Amino acid sequence: MEDPSSRRDFIKSCIFLAVSGFCLSPLSLCAGCNKSENASLAETAKTRKSIDNAGRRADIAPHFEPAYLKLHKSGELKRRGEELWSMMNRCRLCPRQCGADRLAGQRGFCQASSQLEISSFHPHFGEERSLVGSGGSGTIFFTHCSLRCVFCINWEISQGGAGEARHIEALAMMLRLQEIGCHNINLVTPTHYSPHILLAVDIAAGSGLRLPLVYNTCGWESAEILKKLDGIIDIYLPDFKYGDSRMADRYSSGAGTYTEITKAALLEMHRQVGVAKPARDGLMYRGMMIRHLVMPHGVSGTRMVIEWISENLPRDTYVNLMSQYTPVYKAYLYPEIARKITRQEYREAVEWARQAHLTNLDIQGSPFL
Repeated sequence: MEDPSSRRDFIKSCIFLAVSGFCLSPLSLCAGCNKSENASLAETAKTRKSIDNAGRRADIAPHFEPAYLKLHKSGELKRRGEELWSMMNRCRLCPRQCGADRLAGQRGFCQASSQLEISSFHPHFGEERSLVGSGGSGTIFFTHCSLRCVFCINWEISQGGAGEARHIEALAMMLRLQEIGCHNINLVTPTHYSPHILLAVDIAAGSGLRLPLVYNTCGWESAEILKKLDGIIDIYLPDFKYGDSRMADRYSSGAGTYTEITKAALLEMHRQVGVAKPARDGLMYRGMMIRHLVMPHGVSGTRMVIEWISENLPRDTYVNLMSQYTPVYKAYLYPEIARKITRQEYREAVEWARQAHLTNLDIQGSPFL
């Protein structure tokens, strides 16, 4: 998810789009603004002409072939999308398994119906370096969320419902992100829209989509659903938010099963895509990249998270120890998380990772170390 402490990433995105000649309305750059975007063929042609003039193209390794192409060609990708779609009649796409009949228009615990809703899409320069490269990570922010954390940095999107209804075909925006030079398609909070995503990728793959798919998730994923994504997702980007499910129960709307379910999910993700390591061009094409947000007063159970990773996954598993916790949304109602972390708290997290012999760490050092 986005780090709001840096407006430089936002500004860089705007500059990149301007230089590319790629015109988007404000919502494509700022989540929560009003937007009505159903590009006509003429607008699409105009956009492509601008891109051609700027000379922008997705800069990825020529030998790379995304995992989903094989399943698209066989028809399996569409079949799995339709299978997930049918699961919305008594929704069980996320671990809450709320049972809402989303196909009949009901909204689940996540507040999503079967109507696709998207908040924004744009090249994002605030993600991990191996995802950003020189052209940015092509992020698509989906509206709503099943976890509903009280400290969510993007609460306007995840819980405030900022975004607009779109048809599945509108996810052809993936092709536009490819054309302007993004290195991947970064699906942010995708769980409740996984059927829509698979059906849209099937359409886009038939029109030339060749970028790796990044499944940017809270980590709390049903193993049953993840198995239906096998052979489709190239890069899993899960959070591992809590080492103790009691904290998830308190701060994430009663998600008392978070830790155990997330552990099983991480094992399944690793089985599918393995260890994430950049290619020779510095970009990530495959693997699992775990994010852990260090929180004040040990709320996120950092030591337990690190020890579990060390004991259950390869020690060269990619782990991003994030230092940017900011008390927003309802965090002020909980005194123990109503402040940023200290230098000492982050130093301890790094030291624990080193003691656990984790060797593939992304450490955010300058303000803390």
